[in-house]
Amino acid sequence: MLQSLTIQNYALIERLEFNPTRGLTVITGETGAGKSIIMGALGLILGQRADAKTVRTGAAKCVIEAVFDVADYHLESFFADNDLEYDAHGTIIRREIAANGKSRAFVNDSPVQLTVLKTLGDHLIDIHSQHQNLLIGKTTFQQEVIDTMAQNQSERAAYVGQYHKMLDLRRQLAQLQEAAAQGAQEADYMRFQFSQLDEAALKADELAELEGEQKLLSHAEEIKNGLAQMSDQLDGENESIVQTLKRLSDEARSLSRIYPPIGDIATRIESDYIDLKDIAADVSAQADEVNFDPERFDFVESRLSQLYSLLKKFGKESVADLIALREELDERLQHIDNSDEEIAALQKQLAAQTAATEKAAAALAATRRASAKKFEKALVEKVAYLGMPNVQFEVRIEPLRDFSESGRDEITFLFSANKNQPLKPAGEVASGGEISRLMLSIKALIANAKTLPTIIFDEIDTGVSGDIADRMGQVMRQMSEHLQVVTITHLPQVAGKGDAHFKVYKEDSADDTMTHIVRLDGDERVREIARMLSGAQITEQAIANARTLMA
Repeated sequence: MLQSLTIQNYALIERLEFNPTRGLTVITGETGAGKSIIMGALGLILGQRADAKTVRTGAAKCVIEAVFDVADYHLESFFADNDLEYDAHGTIIRREIAANGKSRAFVNDSPVQLTVLKTLGDHLIDIHSQHQNLLIGKTTFQQEVIDTMAQNQSERAAYVGQYHKMLDLRRQLAQLQEAAAQGAQEADYMRFQFSQLDEAALKADELAELEGEQKLLSHAEEIKNGLAQMSDQLDGENESIVQTLKRLSDEARSLSRIYPPIGDIATRIESDYIDLKDIAADVSAQADEVNFDPERFDFVESRLSQLYSLLKKFGKESVADLIALREELDERLQHIDNSDEEIAALQKQLAAQTAATEKAAAALAATRRASAKKFEKALVEKVAYLGMPNVQFEVRIEPLRDFSESGRDEITFLFSANKNQPLKPAGEVASGGEISRLMLSIKALIANAKTLPTIIFDEIDTGVSGDIADRMGQVMRQMSEHLQVVTITHLPQVAGKGDAHFKVYKEDSADDTMTHIVRLDGDERVREIARMLSGAQITEQAIANARTLMA
């Protein structure tokens, strides 16, 4: 429940403290006194968007802070999931809006995103303002009411799980069918590309090898002549390097017999002779191996031309890239060729999932139909008590053509205030006063089914008066036995039912206007209700009537 609300520097409020009671708290005041301002500030606590224009003129920022007792509402997991400190009897929500428009939110002094604040607020307070009466004609609201009465959270969760699985399979099937259709159009061209690459029998290192061989064959005669000259100079028939070294080696070895110090040089010359003789043999062998083969040269030229053409055609930089493209095309073609089987398998899987979704939707619908009958009876009794004894009300549940996020049911509230009038959608035929009574009755019924600490009625009693207003106040009083109820009202009959009574008023000074709130007790409260009965001139009869209403 809401223990306290403190507002600083918000619109016409410099500082205001509001401490509602546990049962029924009523708020009264002249039109324009600032009751809507208080509701706007409370909305910020519940995660609504902020506007810098709401900061009081001249202030650096406005601060709205609310303290809640959340002990009985099983929110421990919410606080743990959001890494927030849990204080069962003193959870503090604070919102700060700077004059430059920047906004910050805190839960127990920990900064939080607005989404977290809004989610928490949904667990704490239900604010019913005048414009929410229009919800009576909205399918989403009507469905939410029936689901709340049905207490079908597990059935809804089961359905939503099956529904999203079905949507995922539908998306996969659509993508596969689209890809298959597009692939079929491109398949012939891809097959042509693949055949070119596949028939080329590509090898990753082939291009470099062929380029090297091409260079060799292009200069075969030049290379052969050069090697022949080297071989002749190294070990030819005329005076060659090898023959010269052989002669020098023999002379050095002969001299070493009489001059030992040259023995080491003789050995080195002999070693050089052996090395050069081996080199000469290798050069001669290579000269024999190098031959110009016209047929091989033509093949290499043709193969290189083919590879260069493929690289240019497919916009690739290497043969490895061409091989990768060939494998990709092969994979895509296999996928296209197998798409019919894949589509058939996925269609079978989707059919099974659709059946599972249909089953879950039927289970959800059954809870709604069972709840709808009980709700119809209970609502007629509530509304009859509020002055519509001949009311007719029906919850029509019809199947949708396709599944939706919330099931396969279209729920419509049908209403007639009189016996001789046909049932029509409630939002189209109910008058303002009738809608107010319908909505109060609905809120009263779902209050017991939905564990909500606090409900705030912002002039829900618009359009009624007299005995009906008194009965609406009695309904609110009964609701307050199970939860905290705060109601903003202009009706003295409702104001008289409160456990606590607050008055909102404006105070003008020489250069400023400020909104205040004050708790009324005793004679102050009697005079306020008397004012609501008789206007500015409070009569003794009005005072007596006020005391009667309070009693």
